[in-house]
Amino acid sequence: MATGWAGDGAVQEQIDATVKDAIKRARSQIRKGPGLENCEECDAPIPEARRRAVPGVRLCVACQEAADNDERVAGGFNRRGSKDSQLR
Repeated sequence: MATGWAGDGAVQEQIDATVKDAIKRARSQIRKGPGLENCEECDAPIPEARRRAVPGVRLCVACQEAADNDERVAGGFNRRGSKDSQLR
């Protein structure tokens, strides 16, 4: 496969870097410690079972779903600016 000026392992290096970035981002979002009793967004009570299941929980289920959907919309871009993504 002709890659122009790219080195022999450039594509795999880009894939590896993208995966490492995603892992780093996911790990940074993991909360630790005691969770809140009320949602920090809507102030609804967070059930005890959710607080036990999700350490450091800060949002009720509805607000967490909304936050996850917002994040999903913002993600998904190849921010490394590969030539292929620029041509689309």
